[in-house]
Amino acid sequence: MKKENETELLFGETIPETEETARKTPVTRKRMARTSSINITEKKASYGKYKKAKGGLGHGLKIIPLGGLEQIGMNITAFEYEDTIIVVDCGLSFPEDDMLGIDLVIPDISYLKENISKVKAFVITHGHEDHIGALPYVLKEINVPVYATKLTMGLIENKLKEHVLPRPVKRKIVKYGQSVNLGCFRVEFIRTNHSISDAAALAIFTPAGIIVHTGDFKVDYTPVNGETIDLQRFGELGKKGVLALMCDSTNVMKPGYTMSEKTVGKTFDNIFADNDRSRIIVATFASNVDRVQQVINSAEKYGRKVVVEGRSMVNVISTATELGYLNVPENIIIDMEQMKNYPSEKLVLITTGSQGEAMAALSRMAANIHRKVSIEPGDTVIFSSRPIPGNEKSVSKVINELSEKGAKVIVQDTHVSGHASQEEIKLIYTLTKPKYAIPVHGEYQHLKFHAELAQGLGVPKENTIILSSGDVLELTEEHAALVGKVQAQGIMVDGLGVGDVGNIVLRDRQHLSENGLIIIVLTLEKYTNQLLAGPDIVSRGFVYVRESEYLMDEAKNIVYAALERCLDNNVSDWTKIKTEVKDSLSDYLWKKMKRNPMILPIIMEVE
Repeated sequence: MKKENETELLFGETIPETEETARKTPVTRKRMARTSSINITEKKASYGKYKKAKGGLGHGLKIIPLGGLEQIGMNITAFEYEDTIIVVDCGLSFPEDDMLGIDLVIPDISYLKENISKVKAFVITHGHEDHIGALPYVLKEINVPVYATKLTMGLIENKLKEHVLPRPVKRKIVKYGQSVNLGCFRVEFIRTNHSISDAAALAIFTPAGIIVHTGDFKVDYTPVNGETIDLQRFGELGKKGVLALMCDSTNVMKPGYTMSEKTVGKTFDNIFADNDRSRIIVATFASNVDRVQQVINSAEKYGRKVVVEGRSMVNVISTATELGYLNVPENIIIDMEQMKNYPSEKLVLITTGSQGEAMAALSRMAANIHRKVSIEPGDTVIFSSRPIPGNEKSVSKVINELSEKGAKVIVQDTHVSGHASQEEIKLIYTLTKPKYAIPVHGEYQHLKFHAELAQGLGVPKENTIILSSGDVLELTEEHAALVGKVQAQGIMVDGLGVGDVGNIVLRDRQHLSENGLIIIVLTLEKYTNQLLAGPDIVSRGFVYVRESEYLMDEAKNIVYAALERCLDNNVSDWTKIKTEVKDSLSDYLWKKMKRNPMILPIIMEVE
């Protein structure tokens, strides 16, 4: 018979709810140079000084962010002490504008692979893509147990089903208040609020001291699902003594408090009441289960049927419903094929595409390329999210397309953030009273502002530490020092290729996109190198050939002259011939048109 304070896990394991005292280790009195929080240039220039100390003191906890700093996304941080490494989160980021053709970016885990014998587990704070999205790729190479709360684990399992892993992965569900022992670490899950249910902060008990990692959080006193953040536990940890606080920086520049998710439900009710004669389409993040719940609540209240569109939206809603995180009244959700059986004013569509993603359902509807749904005059479209920085143009384009088709678009007051604003962050600092402040989850401007906020709350300037991805921070009660740098560049995923596209390929893609391509085809006799056919010139993305016949003829003459020079000088090496042809044509086109297309000579040999 199980004890009352134990929870049965997958694979028949249990995690006891015990209160352990963190192991302590003697600290040496040798002092190290401290890290300034403000100037990254100064910080990096100090590496030499730290290296002279033979890689730090050797008795400290190492905190190694492998992604997620100076950016929003790709969150992953390794915590290392002697022979133990645990990894908090394993997320992806979406490509920037100059990453042409790239689908997503995952963290570089070279350091973890080099130290794979030390890696004990992945510990996940919540189920957003920027915290779990890279797991299927990383677990193929580092197969260790994954610990997460119930809904988070359900979303992880969904992702793992889409990938073929060489070996099964142990997945272990943890409840709030429970702890897991991983090597010399103990990790406790603490209830928080966020824009997805089952989000958790982590108290990491290490031999060097307690580290509190908030994950993504806000303080919501009236959450749609579940209970409020466990502020009492943060306070208890503060009384024990917190060595370092790693706190969410996303909304640190926003004064005041973040509004409760429940306020959006009232807005939905008002919109449904005001638009009782039109079909309503709601675009939001697939992972925002609480937002979906409120749309369903309003639909039930106003007698509408709900249609779910978008693969990720369908997957998340199915998982959340199965696990009890979504309360869906019977028969309220209908298949898309059944839409024709109901008048428009009795329908609500919940869809993906709130960020203007090109292939998301709403974008395809707006562009008239969705196979089953067309935007009709009188439709009401609600954008229940804010554009992620960088997505503004895409979102604006979709809004314009929807408006052109006669839809009424609503973007105001239908979203609240899932991240803490200044006053909530101050509350966490006040409760935990950390010795060191290590801002996480934000661009550099957020991290810098966060460091200054922490100093205003009493954390000494030398104890507020801004890290970059790849930095190795050694931490003890006596010192905080940067002791090195590890590889932490993003790995680009293009289709089924992982890491096979690098800077050189991206540079070529950029060149092609900006200047176009010219292919020169020459046919030479095998032994004499005499020209038998050509030069033939094929242009793509450079000029419209039919309107540039004179330019193409001149280009052929330039190529022919370059080839003649090579033959007159008895140059038979094909590489040298190609270089001469390419350089000659490139010079001509630049002088003639101030354009620099990619030039690709191809030589064929005939006996």
